[in-house]
Amino acid sequence: MNTSKMANRSLWISLGLAGCFIIFAWLVLTDKLTGFDLSIIETVQGWERTLLTTIMLIVTKTGEGLLLVILTLAIMIVLYAVLGHRRELLLVVFVSITSACVNQLLKFIILRPRPTLNRLIEVGGYSFPSGHSMAAFSLYGVLTYLLWKHVSNQGGRVLLLIISGCFILSIGLSRVYLGVHYPTDVIAGYLASASWLFFSISLYERWLK
Repeated sequence: MNTSKMANRSLWISLGLAGCFIIFAWLVLTDKLTGFDLSIIETVQGWERTLLTTIMLIVTKTGEGLLLVILTLAIMIVLYAVLGHRRELLLVVFVSITSACVNQLLKFIILRPRPTLNRLIEVGGYSFPSGHSMAAFSLYGVLTYLLWKHVSNQGGRVLLLIISGCFILSIGLSRVYLGVHYPTDVIAGYLASASWLFFSISLYERWLK
């Protein structure tokens, strides 16, 4: 697929996902998904075990602060120094920074308090959408997009999607397990980040052209 078609397709996907996010946010704000949230929270937090809590704490750390910065820098170094992908480096930087800004903007527009049921760690700020989920989807999503072009066989691409998906889903699950996010916060984070990622890819493809 040439860059023009890829840019146009990415833009339309981005707009579609943005529409889904708006509808989903409306459902959350009008309390139409409260039952869904509570049922998922009850199920996930019912898994609580000492070992699983330790694992979830480690997983959630990979989506925040210093560890996330280190992981992002490591990916950037590999792209630049090892693979020589200098243009791709700009996309990683752009998506990582702007996704965080979009998350904070949405949080301060919606102002949803965090859940208080069985919270295993203490964090501040607003809840919707999940910042960890957005950060994970942005980082692993953009990495998947960049590597996809350089993986020619179908099996390799499927493996790439599975690995990326596992990282993204595990971070979102850890936030619900630890009691600091509603499931709908996590889903909204994925929708918002996916929309922004495809919009960024559209800009990138147009820039390449």
